[in-house]
Amino acid sequence: MLPQDPAMLLSFVNMKLRDVYPSLAALCDDLGEEEEALRAKLAAIGCFYDEKSNRFA
Repeated sequence: MLPQDPAMLLSFVNMKLRDVYPSLAALCDDLGEEEEALRAKLAAIGCFYDEKSNRFA
């Protein structure tokens, strides 16, 4: 289960992308999350996924 707090979610997702998953699609597939929903939650706090660096910023 992903953290509900946006700041904690950002930290958790970026840690997993850095340490475990090669892409956002791989993370979402493995955790059973909808990629667009995750993108929307983080976009709400001004963070967007950068494929090149494999992180939200």
